[in-house]
Amino acid sequence: MLSPAESQQARVLIQLRDLILKGVFGPGERLAEIPLAERLQTSRTPVRLALGTLEYEGLIEPCVSGGYQMRGYTAKEVVDAIHSRGVLEGFAARTLAEQGASRSLLRELKDCLDEGDKAVNKPVMDLDDYAIYVDMNVRLHTLILEGCGNASILRLMERINSLPFAGPSAMLPMQSSIAEGSQWMQLAHYQHHSLVQAIERGQGARAQSLGEEHVEIACRNLEYAVDRPEQAAKVLPAIRLVTDASRKLGS
Repeated sequence: MLSPAESQQARVLIQLRDLILKGVFGPGERLAEIPLAERLQTSRTPVRLALGTLEYEGLIEPCVSGGYQMRGYTAKEVVDAIHSRGVLEGFAARTLAEQGASRSLLRELKDCLDEGDKAVNKPVMDLDDYAIYVDMNVRLHTLILEGCGNASILRLMERINSLPFAGPSAMLPMQSSIAEGSQWMQLAHYQHHSLVQAIERGQGARAQSLGEEHVEIACRNLEYAVDRPEQAAKVLPAIRLVTDASRKLGS
Protein backbone atom coordinates (compact mmCIF):
# COMPACT_ATOMS: atom_id res chain seq x y z
CA MET A 1 0.00 0.00 0.00
CA LEU A 2 1.24 3.49 -0.89
CA SER A 3 2.11 5.89 1.91
CA PRO A 4 0.17 9.20 2.03
CA ALA A 5 3.16 10.99 0.48
CA GLU A 6 3.48 8.43 -2.32
CA SER A 7 -0.26 8.56 -2.97
CA GLN A 8 -0.15 12.34 -3.25
CA GLN A 9 2.86 12.15 -5.55
CA ALA A 10 1.07 9.66 -7.84
CA ARG A 11 -2.04 11.87 -7.91
CA VAL A 12 -0.10 15.00 -8.81
CA LEU A 13 1.78 13.19 -11.57
CA ILE A 14 -1.47 11.90 -13.08
CA GLN A 15 -3.08 15.34 -12.86
CA LEU A 16 -0.14 17.11 -14.48
CA ARG A 17 0.18 14.55 -17.25
CA ASP A 18 -3.55 14.84 -17.92
CA LEU A 19 -3.35 18.64 -18.16
CA ILE A 20 -0.47 18.36 -20.63
CA LEU A 21 -2.19 15.78 -22.82
CA LYS A 22 -5.33 17.93 -22.88
CA GLY A 23 -3.34 20.77 -24.39
CA VAL A 24 -3.69 23.13 -21.42
CA PHE A 25 -0.09 24.32 -21.88
CA GLY A 26 1.29 25.48 -25.22
CA PRO A 27 4.76 24.74 -26.62
CA GLY A 28 7.39 26.86 -24.84
CA GLU A 29 5.09 27.75 -21.93
CA ARG A 30 6.94 27.81 -18.61
CA LEU A 31 5.77 25.35 -15.95
CA ALA A 32 6.45 27.05 -12.64
CA GLU A 33 6.22 25.05 -9.42
CA ILE A 34 4.29 27.56 -7.29
CA PRO A 35 1.41 28.24 -9.75
CA LEU A 36 1.13 24.52 -10.49
CA ALA A 37 1.08 23.68 -6.78
CA GLU A 38 -1.67 26.24 -6.22
CA ARG A 39 -3.63 24.92 -9.19
CA LEU A 40 -3.42 21.34 -7.94
CA GLN A 41 -3.87 22.35 -4.29
CA THR A 42 -0.71 20.65 -3.13
CA SER A 43 2.78 21.54 -1.95
CA ARG A 44 5.76 22.25 -4.22
CA THR A 45 7.57 18.99 -3.43
CA PRO A 46 5.23 16.57 -5.27
CA VAL A 47 5.01 19.05 -8.16
CA ARG A 48 8.83 19.21 -8.38
CA LEU A 49 9.07 15.41 -8.37
CA ALA A 50 6.30 15.09 -10.97
CA LEU A 51 8.03 17.57 -13.28
CA GLY A 52 11.22 15.52 -13.06
CA THR A 53 9.29 12.41 -14.05
CA LEU A 54 7.58 14.22 -16.94
CA GLU A 55 10.97 15.39 -18.21
CA TYR A 56 12.18 11.79 -18.13
CA GLU A 57 9.09 10.77 -20.10
CA GLY A 58 9.87 13.41 -22.72
CA LEU A 59 6.73 15.49 -22.20
CA ILE A 60 8.53 18.62 -20.96
CA GLU A 61 12.04 20.05 -21.20
CA PRO A 62 14.36 22.20 -19.05
CA CYS A 63 14.24 25.99 -19.41
CA VAL A 64 17.47 27.85 -20.09
CA SER A 65 16.66 30.08 -17.11
CA GLY A 66 15.90 27.09 -14.88
CA GLY A 67 12.82 25.02 -14.23
CA TYR A 68 10.79 23.45 -17.02
CA GLN A 69 8.77 24.40 -20.05
CA MET A 70 6.27 22.62 -22.27
CA ARG A 71 7.87 21.15 -25.36
CA GLY A 72 6.40 20.89 -28.81
CA TYR A 73 6.41 17.96 -31.21
CA THR A 74 6.67 17.78 -34.95
CA ALA A 75 4.19 15.53 -36.74
CA LYS A 76 7.14 13.30 -37.68
CA GLU A 77 8.04 12.78 -34.02
CA VAL A 78 4.48 11.69 -33.26
CA VAL A 79 4.35 9.40 -36.29
CA ASP A 80 7.68 7.86 -35.26
CA ALA A 81 6.24 7.17 -31.78
CA ILE A 82 3.12 5.60 -33.29
CA HIS A 83 5.21 3.40 -35.59
CA SER A 84 7.37 2.38 -32.61
CA ARG A 85 4.22 1.35 -30.79
CA GLY A 86 3.24 -0.73 -33.81
CA VAL A 87 6.58 -2.56 -33.77
CA LEU A 88 6.25 -3.33 -30.06
CA GLU A 89 2.62 -4.42 -30.32
CA GLY A 90 3.45 -6.54 -33.35
CA PHE A 91 6.26 -8.23 -31.46
CA ALA A 92 3.99 -8.79 -28.45
CA ALA A 93 1.34 -10.35 -30.72
CA ARG A 94 3.95 -12.54 -32.38
CA THR A 95 5.31 -13.69 -29.03
CA LEU A 96 1.81 -14.50 -27.79
CA ALA A 97 0.98 -16.39 -30.99
CA GLU A 98 4.16 -18.47 -30.91
CA GLN A 99 4.02 -19.34 -27.21
CA GLY A 100 0.28 -20.05 -27.39
CA ALA A 101 -2.53 -18.02 -25.86
CA SER A 102 -4.56 -19.62 -23.07
CA ARG A 103 -8.23 -20.39 -23.57
CA SER A 104 -9.22 -17.80 -21.01
CA LEU A 105 -7.18 -15.09 -22.76
CA LEU A 106 -8.62 -16.00 -26.16
CA ARG A 107 -12.09 -15.84 -24.66
CA GLU A 108 -11.39 -12.34 -23.31
CA LEU A 109 -10.03 -11.22 -26.66
CA LYS A 110 -13.10 -12.56 -28.46
CA ASP A 111 -15.35 -10.83 -25.95
CA CYS A 112 -13.61 -7.60 -26.96
CA LEU A 113 -14.23 -8.38 -30.61
CA ASP A 114 -17.93 -9.01 -29.95
CA GLU A 115 -18.23 -5.75 -28.05
CA GLY A 116 -16.48 -3.87 -30.83
CA ASP A 117 -18.74 -5.46 -33.46
CA LYS A 118 -21.81 -4.12 -31.69
CA ALA A 119 -20.34 -0.63 -31.66
CA VAL A 120 -19.07 -0.34 -35.24
CA ASN A 121 -21.36 -2.55 -37.31
CA LYS A 122 -24.17 -0.05 -37.75
CA PRO A 123 -24.98 2.67 -40.30
CA VAL A 124 -24.27 5.52 -37.88
CA MET A 125 -22.23 5.42 -34.69
CA ASP A 126 -23.27 7.71 -31.84
CA LEU A 127 -21.06 9.04 -29.03
CA ASP A 128 -21.94 6.10 -26.78
CA ASP A 129 -20.73 3.72 -29.48
CA TYR A 130 -17.43 5.58 -29.73
CA ALA A 131 -17.03 5.47 -25.94
CA ILE A 132 -17.68 1.71 -25.94
CA TYR A 133 -15.17 1.24 -28.75
CA VAL A 134 -12.47 3.27 -26.96
CA ASP A 135 -12.86 1.17 -23.81
CA MET A 136 -12.80 -2.05 -25.82
CA ASN A 137 -9.79 -0.93 -27.84
CA VAL A 138 -7.70 -0.16 -24.76
CA ARG A 139 -8.69 -3.47 -23.17
CA LEU A 140 -7.85 -5.56 -26.27
CA HIS A 141 -4.44 -3.97 -26.74
CA THR A 142 -3.68 -4.34 -23.03
CA LEU A 143 -4.64 -8.03 -23.06
CA ILE A 144 -2.20 -8.71 -25.89
CA LEU A 145 0.63 -6.77 -24.28
CA GLU A 146 0.18 -8.35 -20.86
CA GLY A 147 -0.52 -11.77 -22.36
CA CYS A 148 2.85 -11.98 -24.10
CA GLY A 149 4.56 -12.05 -20.70
CA ASN A 150 7.39 -9.68 -21.66
CA ALA A 151 7.86 -7.07 -18.93
CA SER A 152 10.32 -5.07 -21.04
CA ILE A 153 7.67 -4.52 -23.71
CA LEU A 154 5.25 -3.27 -21.08
CA ARG A 155 7.80 -0.78 -19.73
CA LEU A 156 8.69 0.51 -23.19
CA MET A 157 5.03 0.74 -24.19
CA GLU A 158 4.19 2.71 -21.07
CA ARG A 159 6.85 5.24 -22.06
CA ILE A 160 5.56 5.53 -25.62
CA ASN A 161 1.91 5.76 -24.59
CA SER A 162 2.71 8.70 -22.31
CA LEU A 163 3.53 10.84 -25.37
CA PRO A 164 0.80 12.94 -27.03
CA PHE A 165 -1.28 10.99 -29.57
CA ALA A 166 0.89 7.86 -29.35
CA GLY A 167 -1.48 5.62 -27.34
CA PRO A 168 -3.79 3.09 -29.03
CA SER A 169 -6.93 5.21 -28.53
CA ALA A 170 -5.35 8.68 -28.57
CA MET A 171 -6.54 9.58 -32.08
CA LEU A 172 -10.02 8.07 -31.84
CA PRO A 173 -11.69 11.41 -30.93
CA MET A 174 -10.58 12.64 -34.35
CA GLN A 175 -12.45 9.80 -36.00
CA SER A 176 -15.64 10.65 -34.11
CA SER A 177 -15.66 14.12 -35.66
CA ILE A 178 -15.27 13.32 -39.36
CA ALA A 179 -17.55 11.66 -41.90
CA GLU A 180 -15.04 8.92 -42.71
CA GLY A 181 -14.45 8.14 -39.05
CA SER A 182 -16.84 5.21 -38.71
CA GLN A 183 -15.39 3.60 -41.85
CA TRP A 184 -11.86 3.90 -40.47
CA MET A 185 -13.04 2.41 -37.20
CA GLN A 186 -14.65 -0.51 -39.00
CA LEU A 187 -11.37 -1.13 -40.81
CA ALA A 188 -9.44 -0.96 -37.55
CA HIS A 189 -11.79 -3.43 -35.92
CA TYR A 190 -11.53 -5.78 -38.90
CA GLN A 191 -7.77 -5.71 -38.26
CA HIS A 192 -8.48 -6.61 -34.62
CA HIS A 193 -10.33 -9.71 -35.82
CA SER A 194 -7.43 -10.67 -38.09
CA LEU A 195 -4.91 -10.10 -35.30
CA VAL A 196 -6.78 -12.27 -32.80
CA GLN A 197 -7.20 -14.95 -35.46
CA ALA A 198 -3.45 -14.97 -36.14
CA ILE A 199 -2.75 -15.28 -32.41
CA GLU A 200 -5.22 -18.14 -32.03
CA ARG A 201 -3.73 -20.01 -35.01
CA GLY A 202 -0.16 -19.52 -33.82
CA GLN A 203 0.77 -17.44 -36.88
CA GLY A 204 3.56 -15.37 -35.39
CA ALA A 205 4.84 -13.61 -38.50
CA ARG A 206 1.32 -12.70 -39.58
CA ALA A 207 0.47 -11.39 -36.11
CA GLN A 208 3.56 -9.18 -36.10
CA SER A 209 2.78 -7.80 -39.56
CA LEU A 210 -0.83 -7.07 -38.58
CA GLY A 211 0.28 -5.31 -35.39
CA GLU A 212 2.59 -3.03 -37.35
CA GLU A 213 -0.01 -2.35 -40.06
CA HIS A 214 -2.71 -1.58 -37.51
CA VAL A 215 -1.12 1.73 -36.41
CA GLU A 216 -1.31 3.19 -39.93
CA ILE A 217 -4.87 4.29 -39.23
CA ALA A 218 -3.63 6.36 -36.28
CA CYS A 219 -1.03 7.94 -38.57
CA ARG A 220 -3.78 8.76 -41.07
CA ASN A 221 -5.81 10.37 -38.29
CA LEU A 222 -2.84 12.48 -37.25
CA GLU A 223 -2.23 13.62 -40.82
CA TYR A 224 -5.89 14.63 -41.07
CA ALA A 225 -5.67 16.54 -37.76
CA VAL A 226 -2.49 18.41 -38.76
CA ASP A 227 -4.03 19.40 -42.09
CA ARG A 228 -7.21 20.64 -40.36
CA PRO A 229 -6.02 22.01 -37.00
CA GLU A 230 -9.06 24.21 -36.34
CA GLN A 231 -11.42 21.26 -36.70
CA ALA A 232 -9.05 18.98 -34.77
CA ALA A 233 -8.71 21.45 -31.87
CA LYS A 234 -12.42 21.01 -31.05
CA VAL A 235 -11.89 17.35 -30.11
CA LEU A 236 -8.10 17.23 -29.66
CA PRO A 237 -7.03 20.43 -27.84
CA ALA A 238 -3.52 19.01 -27.49
CA ILE A 239 -3.07 19.40 -31.25
CA ARG A 240 -1.46 22.73 -30.32
CA LEU A 241 1.50 20.68 -29.06
CA VAL A 242 2.17 19.54 -32.64
CA THR A 243 4.16 22.45 -33.98
CA ASP A 244 3.24 21.77 -37.61
CA ALA A 245 -0.42 22.28 -36.69
CA SER A 246 0.28 25.15 -34.27
CA ARG A 247 1.72 27.24 -37.09
CA LYS A 248 -1.51 26.82 -39.04
CA LEU A 249 -3.51 27.80 -35.96
CA GLY A 250 -1.38 30.93 -35.65
CA SER A 251 -0.25 30.10 -32.12
